[in-house]
Amino acid sequence: MSPVFQVEHLRKSFGGLAVTQDVSIAMEPGDRVALIGPNGAGKTTFVNLVVGHLAPDSGKVMLAGSDVTALDPIRRVRQGLVRSFQVTRLFSDMTPQEHVALAILQRTGRSGRVLGHFQAMPEVMEEMRALFETLGLSAVATRKVSEIAYGQQRLLEIAIALALKPKVLLLDEPAAGVPQSDTPRIEAALAGLPSDLAVLMIEHDMDLVFRFAKRVIVLAAGAVIFDGSPQDVTKDARVREVYLGNYANDRSAA
Repeated sequence: MSPVFQVEHLRKSFGGLAVTQDVSIAMEPGDRVALIGPNGAGKTTFVNLVVGHLAPDSGKVMLAGSDVTALDPIRRVRQGLVRSFQVTRLFSDMTPQEHVALAILQRTGRSGRVLGHFQAMPEVMEEMRALFETLGLSAVATRKVSEIAYGQQRLLEIAIALALKPKVLLLDEPAAGVPQSDTPRIEAALAGLPSDLAVLMIEHDMDLVFRFAKRVIVLAAGAVIFDGSPQDVTKDARVREVYLGNYANDRSAA
């Protein structure tokens, strides 16, 4: 199977500091990959390079065989590379329906249409209802974002991302700030993502990582130091030294 997403020899320095050092990653459709690493490892810089908020000093970002390195973030989204954010970036006075309708209209080239008319568009409403049902948001679809729980706001972010029909979805700490009681909703949403969608999740919650990921990539000092199975990552001496530490020891003892 051909990779749907590739990063080849990506490099980025700020002044004399190399923040991304010759990073190469490939993902196939359906991959579930977690990107982990200590604070300062370069994860945020890497993601910003991938989505187009930063230009690399060298290297390439490929999507479905096409070089998207020179494309701006909006054009990368149109090509199928979509990111959800660590901190919610929603409009508090808009409803989940309005957010998702806007994403659908943008994807289909109708973003110039008056947003309030989306309820008269059967295909938009049908797609929206399916997303809300999948993510458990149907009951709050018409409430203002300011009136719904934070965990539901994170689920809404995932709904918006899915409405853009991504080939590759970057999830930036999807459970960050979510009360523990709402975490199962996030995990259920992740489990229900389309099977052919390649997902790269940046996450600090290692329990979530081990439940979600089929593959783990560890970034340290801007370089990939491990790329393999969740079962093997806790056994890797360098990963244990720079990041997992006591967590790896606890899992080994369990």
